Amino acid sequence: MLNINTLARPYAKAAFEHASAAGQEEGWASMLLLASSLVEAPEVVQQLGNPSLNKQAKVEFLLQLCGKEADKDFANFLHVLGENGRLSLLPTINELFAALVAEKNRAVEVEVQSAFELSAKQLKTLAAALSKRLDRTVQPKATVNPALIGGLFIRAGDLVIDGSVRGKLDKLAEALKS
Repeated sequence: MLNINTLARPYAKAAFEHASAAGQEEGWASMLLLASSLVEAPEVVQQLGNPSLNKQAKVEFLLQLCGKEADKDFANFLHVLGENGRLSLLPTINELFAALVAEKNRAVEVEVQSAFELSAKQLKTLAAALSKRLDRTVQPKATVNPALIGGLFIRAGDLVIDGSVRGKLDKLAEALKS
């Protein structure tokens, strides 16, 4: 069975290349976000799964929901997806498109977990240090996780930095078991 990412990647890449060439990356990102959230709504899923609707009618239904947000090029994109029975791939296409835009802009979203809420100044300092280390623009996404006890747990793509007290205690316990 084919992986969903494998099916969605060519569509995301084509959308990205078109949007980049037209200088409309932000517009396409918002249209993809809207369309992907629509195809995940239970009422829309039910309607798109209706066997009495042909592929064209499903696309027209989705375009009607998008309203004026969808321009002509995006409507054509949805028609291609619809003709190939790939409207359900929109959430994955949206994710892959966002990743391509972030890669072009050399930006990365970083998950930062801390035992206590971080101040804006602390987040800014951390983002600057991570930007220097990763050689990318860092967009920190802070969450509070009291189980860490203290310190930070940082995840930036494949890079994981566990500077939490919980992580150090776990390492110590593992070393004592050996």
